[in-house]
Amino acid sequence: MGDSLTRKIIRSHMVKGSMTAGEDVFVKVDQTLTHDINAVMTYLGFEQLGIPTQVKTSVSYLDHNLLYIDFKTPDDHNYLRTIAEKTGVYVSRPGNGICHMVQTSRFAIPGELLMGGDSHTPSGGAVGMLSIGVGGMDITTAMAGIPMRLTMPKVVKVNLTGRLKAGVNAKEVVLEMLRRVTIKGGLGKVFEYVGEGVKTLSVPERLTIANMGAEMGATTSIFPADEIVKAFMEAQERGEQYREFLPDEDAEYDEEMNLDLSSLEPLIALPHQPDNVVPMSTLEEHPVVEQVFMGSCTNGSYSDFAKAALVMKGRHVHENLQCTAGIASKQIYKQLLKDGYLDMLIDAGVRILELSCGPCCAIGQVPPTNGVAVRTSNRNFRGRAGSPNANIYLVSPETAAATAIKGTFATAEEIMGADVEKLAAIQEPVHYIVDDAMIIPPLPEEERAKVKVLKGPNIAFLPVPEKPKKNLNVRISLKAGDNISTDDITPAGAEFSSMRSNIPLMSKYCYNRYDPEFSERARELVQSIIVGGENYGQGSSREHAAINPMYLGVKAVIAKSIARIHKGNLINHGVVPMMFENPADYDKLDQMDELAIDDFTAQIPTREVIVRDVTKEFSFKCRLELSDAELAVVLAGGQLRYLKQQLVEMGVLKAEELEQ
Repeated sequence: MGDSLTRKIIRSHMVKGSMTAGEDVFVKVDQTLTHDINAVMTYLGFEQLGIPTQVKTSVSYLDHNLLYIDFKTPDDHNYLRTIAEKTGVYVSRPGNGICHMVQTSRFAIPGELLMGGDSHTPSGGAVGMLSIGVGGMDITTAMAGIPMRLTMPKVVKVNLTGRLKAGVNAKEVVLEMLRRVTIKGGLGKVFEYVGEGVKTLSVPERLTIANMGAEMGATTSIFPADEIVKAFMEAQERGEQYREFLPDEDAEYDEEMNLDLSSLEPLIALPHQPDNVVPMSTLEEHPVVEQVFMGSCTNGSYSDFAKAALVMKGRHVHENLQCTAGIASKQIYKQLLKDGYLDMLIDAGVRILELSCGPCCAIGQVPPTNGVAVRTSNRNFRGRAGSPNANIYLVSPETAAATAIKGTFATAEEIMGADVEKLAAIQEPVHYIVDDAMIIPPLPEEERAKVKVLKGPNIAFLPVPEKPKKNLNVRISLKAGDNISTDDITPAGAEFSSMRSNIPLMSKYCYNRYDPEFSERARELVQSIIVGGENYGQGSSREHAAINPMYLGVKAVIAKSIARIHKGNLINHGVVPMMFENPADYDKLDQMDELAIDDFTAQIPTREVIVRDVTKEFSFKCRLELSDAELAVVLAGGQLRYLKQQLVEMGVLKAEELEQ
């Protein structure tokens, strides 16, 4: 049998391991990306190694938090720029655009492998690049030239047929996928899109679909590199980097799905999960909408905004709401300006925001109290938009524009009537405006030594965890419910994002919106365990959701299930992830119960751990779903310690540098 795209890339990048689903495979990484609100910890770790990046292309994006409310974020940006110059890394400056759109447009190459410190890194799958979101310490490891540990995924063939109707967006494709698969149904899987329907989708449309595969819990998503990708790369003046990359005709897949694009209608994800999807036509309630946000990495493309502009042309934003636009890159902004679509949006009353992630991660445009907000971004968890009580709905740009005009939920067809067919004529540019002046290329080797790395007073040390102790006797500092997101653990927003380079400060706000007393309680306990329900740690890749609890003394998380990236971050930062053998044991535990684990370090390698609830006088079993390599990291006391051990063995570091 032939190979899928996924297996071809993994096979060609494999250094060691197994290509059997569920087992460890170690792969060579071609590209890495980081972004500003997560990257400081990554580079603090990498800086300790004293070496330049060892991968072909590393890019540091300053794109998430451009709202400088005080000195902290500009200090972070100065550090990230200068450490990048010191270590041979590209820098995409503030104002150049959102990492996923810029990476796909200016750097992504079919058949290569990208590891990114953001959960929406899979966007690069739009051009046939295996693009995987990981934690920051995983990026440190990849940049050090160490093959990346990956759990070999199952590959799901998604056969697309038909063509999207006018007024229906690629957003509907991925919302339909979420409706079918759910927010955790993609765990351990890659979704590979093939079939005649793929040929009808532009690269930005494919990016939308690949981007939100993260919401299914997938390892990544990928499309073939075909004539559509070739045309896109030629339009980006990168035609020489294109190569056709298709699955074998007899490619073997673990699972298969079928999706008819022509059957789709406008969809909407209701609060507070992106898989809570229903057709717009079935909505019975039409509340007053107070805020509409169009854009983000998910739906911030040229064609997305051109279509939204046509929906709004000659009309005006409803007086009851505010409508904002977050265009995904400077390149797209200039093209929209040139072609007149920006004028249409502004004339309609749309406020144009900075070229950044912004509202998607609660940096500006927070909805009002109990407000109803409609967004084209990718997540609608409670608190994701910066308000604990707002109701966030996810839709396509066409639906968002229509809603902004009507003041309540509406589709493009409702606003435009028969003219909705004009939307089908919108295409991506044959030639984009190419201007990379906002990308700082790596310095020559001799110039790097002269760079002074700038660290402002808010940039604190990188906490390094202890190795696991032989015996644990601790309290449950928090009993959390199902679907705890990384936003619940480490709040989003301009104020909190500016604290992420200072763990002693940031840790004071750990679980701030979910349980405001958690941080102080954990500090007083000194050591503790967190108990969670299903899908613990879903959402963004922010490793601060692991670092902050670790810094507060959390030694383990026991949950019914743990999201992929967060589980990796817990391992990397010395917090042992454990799953209930019997999920019913969750109900027997209460916050502040005393738990005891005897011979913990001896039990860990067995992947089964017996925990005693001393308070209630019963015992229960946990399992550790860890590979051999993950076990080694856990027992070493986290990824940085383990990485240094590897580099000593390779002769890159000296033994005395291990504890530095």
